[in-house]
Amino acid sequence: MTVRIGTRASKLALTQTQQTADQLAAVGGFPVELVHIRTDGDVLTGSLSQMGGTGVFVAALRDALLRNECDVAVHSLKDLPTGPAVGLSLAATPRRVDVRDVLCARDGLKLADLPAGAKVGTGSPRRAAQLRTARPDLEIIDIRGNVDTRLGRVPGLPGNTVSDVVPGKSCDLDAVVLAAAGLERIGRLDAVSEFLETEVMLPAAGQGSLAIECRTADAPPRAGSAEGSRDVLAQALTALDDPDTRLAVTAERALLARLEAGCAAPVGAYAYRKGSMLHLEAVVCAVDGTASVRDKRATDGLTEVGATLLGIELAEVLLAAGAADIADLQAS
Repeated sequence: MTVRIGTRASKLALTQTQQTADQLAAVGGFPVELVHIRTDGDVLTGSLSQMGGTGVFVAALRDALLRNECDVAVHSLKDLPTGPAVGLSLAATPRRVDVRDVLCARDGLKLADLPAGAKVGTGSPRRAAQLRTARPDLEIIDIRGNVDTRLGRVPGLPGNTVSDVVPGKSCDLDAVVLAAAGLERIGRLDAVSEFLETEVMLPAAGQGSLAIECRTADAPPRAGSAEGSRDVLAQALTALDDPDTRLAVTAERALLARLEAGCAAPVGAYAYRKGSMLHLEAVVCAVDGTASVRDKRATDGLTEVGATLLGIELAEVLLAAGAADIADLQAS
């Protein structure tokens, strides 16, 4: 049996999928092959939110699973819509890596050191809003492209292959903000000038986590469900699943779902287990950075139900504090 693993064809997607494929093969003892799937997010141009949000990177992979063109698909978990996908299951959440966002700035500058009016690029409304909260004097520029393309917008970063200033293309920004996890996976952490702690910038729900999705009939059985499989693939997926990561992202995604937050909503959320408690902190910001509501809660209910209830509870707290009034939570 050869397990076919669906992936986008970007450098980051291929890298994280190959790492996952190697782990599955080592645990399950079966051969694997990567199946490249082209998604709308790889083809369309313009603002990510205008294209339909992070779901544009997921839909084609899910269709390939349902058409039996691949057996599993590897996603960045923050790209997964919070609603259920009929016929598919989130079969494994491997151990989470660094959740933080990072600043990649010219001359090794940190966020506090950037001059007034400095141009900082990001394609994320969440990052843009929190940047404006921390530094309202910066000019935030909406950008798209893969990781190397974004890093190429900042002059002098290690690993850049371009040095000419071309507005809108290369060496025209003072800094960009990206996820530490992606840079780590493709070996570009040397471009980081500052790791932005969660006190400054809460990450996207699921950031730093991968999602391994498969057809429900092939997935490991979940507690209380008769659906699923106990074959060699299901056993390998079970081995890759990290329970603490699953609890954390379950809480974060439950919060998003209760907020009914679309992909363009400036919402940050971070959950983590510490001892016998699961902690969750979240923020909802006005896009212009002029207002925000932020709070946190914790639970000792270390189950997926407990994590879900924690996310819902904190969402209710944020809504009661006016979250829906300061941000367009349904922005898509």
